[in-house]
Amino acid sequence: MSGMVFDVWTFLKGPQLPKKIRALASYRDYTFAAYGNDIGVFKRAHQVATWSRHSAKVNLLLLFGEHILSVDVEGNVFMWAFKGIEENPSPVGHILLDSEFTPSCIMHPDTYLNKVILGSQDGSLQLWNVNTKKKLYEFKGWQSSISCCVSSPALDVIAVGCADGKIHVHNIRFDEEVVSFSQSTRGAVTALSFRTDGQPLLASGGSSGVISIWNLEKKRLQSVIRDAHDSSVISLHFFANEPVLMSTSADNSIKMWIFDTTDGDPRLLRFRSGHSAPPLCIRFYANGRHILSAGQDRAFRLFSVIQDQQSRELSQRHVTKRAKKLKLKDEEIKLKPVIAFDVAEIRERDWSNVVTCHMDTPHAYVWRLQNFVLGEHILTPSADIQTPVKACTISSCGNFAVIGTAGGWIEKFNLQSGISRGSYVDVAEKSCAHNGEVVGVACDSTNSLLISAGYNGDIKVWSFKGRELKSKWEIGCTVVKIIYHRSNGLLATVTDDLVIRMFDVVALKLVRKFEGHADRITDICFSEDGKWLLSSSMDGTLRIWDVILARQIDAIHVDVSITALSLSPNMDVLATTHVDQNGVYLWVNQTMFSGATHIDSYGSGKEVVSVKLPSISSGQASKDDNESEKPASDNSQPQAITHTPLLDQQIPDLVTLSLLPKSQWQSLINLDIIKARNKPIEPPKKPEKARFFLPSIPSLSGEIVFKASEPTEENGIKDDQSDKIIRNRELPSSPFVQFFQSSVETKNFEALTDYLKGLSPSTLDMELRMLQIIDDDDEQEAENRPELYILELVLEYLIHEISFRNNFEFIQALIRLFLKIHGETIRRQSKLQAKAQKLLEAQSAVWQKLDGMFQSARCMVTFLSNSQF
Repeated sequence: MSGMVFDVWTFLKGPQLPKKIRALASYRDYTFAAYGNDIGVFKRAHQVATWSRHSAKVNLLLLFGEHILSVDVEGNVFMWAFKGIEENPSPVGHILLDSEFTPSCIMHPDTYLNKVILGSQDGSLQLWNVNTKKKLYEFKGWQSSISCCVSSPALDVIAVGCADGKIHVHNIRFDEEVVSFSQSTRGAVTALSFRTDGQPLLASGGSSGVISIWNLEKKRLQSVIRDAHDSSVISLHFFANEPVLMSTSADNSIKMWIFDTTDGDPRLLRFRSGHSAPPLCIRFYANGRHILSAGQDRAFRLFSVIQDQQSRELSQRHVTKRAKKLKLKDEEIKLKPVIAFDVAEIRERDWSNVVTCHMDTPHAYVWRLQNFVLGEHILTPSADIQTPVKACTISSCGNFAVIGTAGGWIEKFNLQSGISRGSYVDVAEKSCAHNGEVVGVACDSTNSLLISAGYNGDIKVWSFKGRELKSKWEIGCTVVKIIYHRSNGLLATVTDDLVIRMFDVVALKLVRKFEGHADRITDICFSEDGKWLLSSSMDGTLRIWDVILARQIDAIHVDVSITALSLSPNMDVLATTHVDQNGVYLWVNQTMFSGATHIDSYGSGKEVVSVKLPSISSGQASKDDNESEKPASDNSQPQAITHTPLLDQQIPDLVTLSLLPKSQWQSLINLDIIKARNKPIEPPKKPEKARFFLPSIPSLSGEIVFKASEPTEENGIKDDQSDKIIRNRELPSSPFVQFFQSSVETKNFEALTDYLKGLSPSTLDMELRMLQIIDDDDEQEAENRPELYILELVLEYLIHEISFRNNFEFIQALIRLFLKIHGETIRRQSKLQAKAQKLLEAQSAVWQKLDGMFQSARCMVTFLSNSQF
């Protein structure tokens, strides 16, 4: 089987659910997710239970005190007591709604004990007591589907949003309408929220992305945020007793608005967002710390691989202000989608260092990454006939940009001034460089050569400075993409016959030919050292080719085809974008961490390994959602209830630290160095006169224990018996030994761990040294030693703690100290060797998992989807 060079990892992400998540609810560390007919219960990111009583799709969840209410499309309402997940995962109550009542929203009116209001698609409302399971009242409602419903700070008053764009503020106690509003934009009311800091304001969001603010006292519209979002508003929430509104939208953004202006209008406080449409091209930047990405949403973004707070969209200069003047959306003012770009890091602090080509645009634009803003120059070719710019490159010195157009024109510009420095013309092609579209341009590392490729299959090499044609050759088929590696001088070309050809530009010779893709090749890239070539195709495969050995070393098949890829300079992270996916996926290079030094360890590369992407919008959801549902029955039995026990002290697949000061557990490791450093220069001086002396028993706990009177023959202990006790070295019943004995018997190590953590490093070291078998030349005698039994108990304790990954750094230091002191004894005693082997296996298993976690932390998956920001 082929060994995967690249593998995808997720970082602090919950398990992939089999169906689309339709509703969410949360309480402290618990999160409840409704998917299909089931409800998943998560503590942090780990699923601890699954509730499976529903026989239809669950669309609504409501946190109700210490219960969760779940509603499916067929009118079944179940009540779950999540406080006792371990003991009773079955529902504690069930309500069956009328067959003609299709629930669309659910809410709990404040101060209404055990009561909820359900909205329907036919516009009616019902008030239910979930404790008695009785319908108390039915509101006639309105002749439009109810899409959202929230409670107001005023008692008995709720706000209802309808699909016709109207908002009804209703008194449910008297069944009277207080006031109604109508949104100016078309579409349904998708979200509502009341302000709770004393101001009578109601915020509403619609399917058009507009947020409206209504004044309830004056009963009129106060302000409108027209450019709030580019897609439907999913939710609105006013923070308690604060003038801050949070909004989320399907445009992959979450925003905070603050009401602190003199006219009372909100302003944008902060936001997090990603691409609202799939990215078209990506590239690593800043030694792999950032990724430049351009998408179909007309945004040019900078993503941070290390810290997402540093991610941002590059400014296109006063887009919002110009859109307001022209009464247009921001998207209509932005530049058209980027189809190609190049970047040079060497001139970031001097002038613009990014050049972009845009769809159907006869200009190229420059960007200044130091300020994250569009540059001051626009590069316009001086050709007689203006055609869209299709290709661009920046010289290795960062001073020049070369662009190629759809009409075959190639021109060089100075990036600092934006002035043209001449065009490249082939006399044989009349007044242009190529007879057809220029699909790619590239410069060498010394600014000596310029390489260009035409759509018709002609590759030309030019003098960069003199701009004269030096050589050219025909490939024989249509060229769609080229990439040039400046270090090794190799040019890789992609043609429409699905073959990747590699040329030596200086020798003008074909040196490599790679075949294997079965559909259109979407992107290729070289590794930093030029030894690997990576290619992606619409056939769903990612193939890694070894340039030196001229063979494929690995192939991966993903369920969603890759559209663009980029390998980091350190060759440890691969970034990919995929068809109809808004996220940028990061893959870790396993060969960087596995220790493999030979190419054969990667596998033969002939077999394609299939992997699934961590879905950001479930591909199976549409199929599963269309499946026919079984009719619900009031007395139906639970179908399947699965349960995973929840451990409060330990999170699955992670380690728990001891929270001790760093100096305490590190001192266990370096105790010999500390003792040597603190060794006194002069020996202690004997006091001149000692008034008295009270004999005491040595104690490691620090407590003073005075020595009892000397035993006599009358007490039954003779000198020969005392010698026997000393020879057998019977251990005193110290707290250290007592804790180990009781903990192993009860299999409860918490008290023992607390005791050990409370000991000072020197005391713990002395306690362990007291267990040493000094005169162990006679193996038969050593087996009967009490120290041997205590050492077995210590090993059992270490095996238990390392297996459950508790107090991880403290236990690691303790293992090192224990083996340092008793390693030789363990080697000699067969009883201890078996325990030590178990400890080795447990330690290896834990570190293997941690190694994977460290790789995922280094190369985490950055999802900028509708549900993650």
